[in-house]
Formats: sequence, C-alpha cells, structure tokens
Amino acid sequence: MDRLQGEWKISTRRACAELQIDRSLYVYKSKRGTQAELTQRIREICATRVRYGYRRVHILLQRDGWAVNPKRIYRLYNELGMQLRNKVPRRRVKAKVREDRRPATHTNDIWAMDFVHDQLATGRKIRILTVIDTFSRFSPATDPRFSYRGEDVVQTLERICGQMGYPRSIRVDQGSEFVSRDLDLWAYQKGVVLDFSRPGKPTDNSFIESFNGKFRAECLNTHWFMSLDDARAKMEAWRQDYNPASQHPSVYMTVSNKFSCACVCPTS
Repeated sequence: MDRLQGEWKISTRRACAELQIDRSLYVYKSKRGTQAELTQRIREICATRVRYGYRRVHILLQRDGWAVNPKRIYRLYNELGMQLRNKVPRRRVKAKVREDRRPATHTNDIWAMDFVHDQLATGRKIRILTVIDTFSRFSPATDPRFSYRGEDVVQTLERICGQMGYPRSIRVDQGSEFVSRDLDLWAYQKGVVLDFSRPGKPTDNSFIESFNGKFRAECLNTHWFMSLDDARAKMEAWRQDYNPASQHPSVYMTVSNKFSCACVCPTS
C-alpha cells in the first residue's frame, strides 16, 4: 500500500479501491492494550514452574483473578518462547532467573522436602520423603514407602500438618511427585506456596540437601532394614534423636533475646 501510494502519488481511498480491500481495514488501529502485566505474570509462573504447559499456566492465572481466554494464554505463551520440549537434553537446561529468597523468620514459615533412595536387606528399593523446617531445623517426618505418587505426598503432609500446622511455603525440586496436580491442588486449598528450585541447582534447596546428608550418614548407612516396618521404626528413632540436637543457634538466640527483654525493667 505504501509503495503504491509513493510511486503513483494516489490517495489511500483510491489505493484501497485498486487493491480491492476495505479502507476501514487499512486505517484500523487496535484498541487492545500491551498486556504487559499479563505477560509478566506468565513469565513469573514459567520461571518457577518450568515444566508447566500453557493450560496449567491458565489455571494458575484464573486462581489469581485473571479473566482470560486460554487461547490468549496460548498465543502469549508461544510468543514468549515458553513451549516445552518433549526431550530436554541433559547439561543444557536453560537456567531460569528467580527472585532472591528471604530467610525464614519463624517456625512453620518455610519448609523444605525431598526424596532419599535406599533399599531393604532383600534388595527391594524404597523411597523416603524427608521434610524439615528451615528456621528451627526440626524434621517433622521421614516417611519411607516402596513408591510415591503425588497423592502419597499429600497424605504425608496432611498427617504432619495436622500435628504442627501448615507452613507458609515449601521448597521442592522439579520431581514428578512435586509438580503433580494432587499436590498443586492441596497447596492451593491450604494456602501453601510451592517454591520450586531450578533444574540442576541443588543449592536452591540447600537446607534439605544438608539434612539428607546427615540422614544418610547417621541412619541409612548404619542400619540394615529387614522390612518396611523395620525401616519406619529405625528412621523414626533416628528422627526423634536428631530433633532435640538439631535446634539451630538462631532459635536459642531468639528465645534468649525475648527472655532478656522481658527481664529488664526500668528502675523507679
């Protein structure tokens, strides 16, 4: 159109007539906004949930109050280059930029959990779900099973949360059990934030990595497990012994400061 008008010096109306297009179509200006806020929110979701497709992103946006059509999410998702590859090559996973994490300030503020693998004396493999409070270093559970699904993780969390209360946030990796819909729905209903670590970055969940190292050195490597019940009993005995000795100095400093402030009173 611009070339035609520039070379032949004709009006827009005549150029549209020659090209047989409606003039209103040529002069139309879109009234749609830039959708910068929606695009930024999609980026934030995909930065922490790197294995989420556009449909699951759409569900999270609806929970946040966005009244958007899934087709629009699909278009923006593709424009941002967030499409999932069926086969992700090892050692070349693209790092995702994350916001800096703040440290926990009280108990039940931030938990961390992961899986540890071991086997019985018969050679049958078991998986142990380990959970720790990153503030107090208290471990509410070391739960062994032959296999774990998302619903099994929810069952264990419901059991320990019934005793200790629900945390504000739980740090997890990108394991299939942690990105499952069962755990996602449970976290949404209970108001718990699932804080996903980046693939290939165990330092994003350093508290549970440190705990798992102690758990393996002091319990798994020092016992034979005759059966699953025997493993539960020995792991629970170790956990009960570990918890009183695991209290971090920051916990004692907090209690000590509160006690000293309560004891100091002005002289009359």
